[in-house]
Amino acid sequence: MAEKLHELTGLEAAAKIASGDASSVELVQDCLDHIAEREDIVGAWQYLDPEYALTQARQADEAGPAGPFHGVPFGVKDVIESGDMPTEHGSEIFKDNRPEADAACIAAMRASGAVLMGKTVSTEFATYQWGKTRNPHDPERTPGGSSSGSAAAVGDKMVPIAFGNQTAGSLIRPAAFCGVHAFKPTHGTVNLAGIFELVARLDTLGYMGRSVDDLAAFYNIVRGAEEHSPLPDGIGRTPRIGLCKTHHWNEAEISAVDALESAAARLEELGAEVREFSLPDHFNDLAQTHTTILCAGLARSMKDIHQNQGNRISDQLRTMLDDGANTSAADVVTASAHADKCMVEFASITSEFDVLLTPSAPGEAPEGWATGNPIFQIVWTLLQVPCLTLPWNTGVNGMPVGIQLIGRKGNDDRVLRIGKWLDARKS
Repeated sequence: MAEKLHELTGLEAAAKIASGDASSVELVQDCLDHIAEREDIVGAWQYLDPEYALTQARQADEAGPAGPFHGVPFGVKDVIESGDMPTEHGSEIFKDNRPEADAACIAAMRASGAVLMGKTVSTEFATYQWGKTRNPHDPERTPGGSSSGSAAAVGDKMVPIAFGNQTAGSLIRPAAFCGVHAFKPTHGTVNLAGIFELVARLDTLGYMGRSVDDLAAFYNIVRGAEEHSPLPDGIGRTPRIGLCKTHHWNEAEISAVDALESAAARLEELGAEVREFSLPDHFNDLAQTHTTILCAGLARSMKDIHQNQGNRISDQLRTMLDDGANTSAADVVTASAHADKCMVEFASITSEFDVLLTPSAPGEAPEGWATGNPIFQIVWTLLQVPCLTLPWNTGVNGMPVGIQLIGRKGNDDRVLRIGKWLDARKS
């Protein structure tokens, strides 16, 4: 086959299947062939059963179209339960663990006719201890984490779309490092049943793909949207953008600085109103507030594992659990109250803007396997707001660098529409 089907976006592939120009079997086989060529280098997959993927593809070809990604394969981060594949949570503690049923998000995708390709590598319990995955653009560099396998699989064009999730920076950072689009919606918009719980206040299912249109369609399937029309290109006028360097601008490397400044300049060329925006001083404490809530929440959700399997978890995770267990109830109440106050304020202080423009990550993916610094994601995760990362340019080492659009809670569609508008006009 002359055309490389595995290089298509999810919606492009679905259109070819719907028109009869390709079949799901051909698409899945092309993806599997590419995985066979690259997996030893990238290491994106925790579990892959090629024949099972092809069986699903044959069933999709025999059935009538059921949704926007009918016949299209998708990857699933291995903290999300699947009824017919192991779910190991990035830990030997759960080796060969077989859940009884699919997580709600997988069930929604299957009902729409999509093909579950396999389980992608997660860091240990979606925290910081890395696994085997390498950055597809340079195997000597990290793919980020904790959604490392999903980012690498989409970035290497092994699969067009994949699930990740985010409790700190686990979706946006690896997507930026691997050069893919990713969307973390408003917290609480979809059913998280069947996803390993870390901290309910923070946990958010996320979506990775190679276009904003793919992300919107992916999200709409999972949230149960009845309408699947194409995502509008923009919001009907040029947007108002708040250029937000955040309180952590000193941690931005030259590549991130260049990306943000060039994105702001391009937006102005396109007629957008771009003005600098600074978060109030007391928002500077949100990074520590997130750490307090995260560690205390982990200590609660992983109490049994910590007590009964503590010798089988990493030193870094054990330290987080110890810190959380030693955090007083008063400190958690204080941190939660601070987060609540800032969440309420955020809507009013950003009301003059459609979205904020911020860095996706400190810079390019660093060398080595550590997952990288989540400093440019944790505040937004804590505020429970929608976040979209777009691949923007390459840095001084030739690695992908992203930019991030931030919206107010509930403004998911606006973030996606502005993201599509900008992504189509970035050069």
